[in-house]
Amino acid sequence: MSVNRNDVVQAVAAKTGLSQADADKAIKAFQDVVVENLTAGETVALSGFLSVGRAERAARTGINPQTGEKLEIPAGFRVKVTPGSALKRAAQG
Repeated sequence: MSVNRNDVVQAVAAKTGLSQADADKAIKAFQDVVVENLTAGETVALSGFLSVGRAERAARTGINPQTGEKLEIPAGFRVKVTPGSALKRAAQG
């Protein structure tokens, strides 16, 4: 089973006493803060919960699976999410 955005909005609204519209705004604001900080090269860390940062990815040579042709993939960035202790405990069941 998977939890979608609407499920999260409803759960946050129920736990905080916010309306669903306000809970949705809060989640959207959090999303914006994470994106803005990643764009600026910063890491967003919620102690004990998770850390979201940007990691460099080196240039590399790839292969087109349809043609077998080699192609150069430029260096870039990826998103790195590191779970905190609370998430690690939750995953253990």
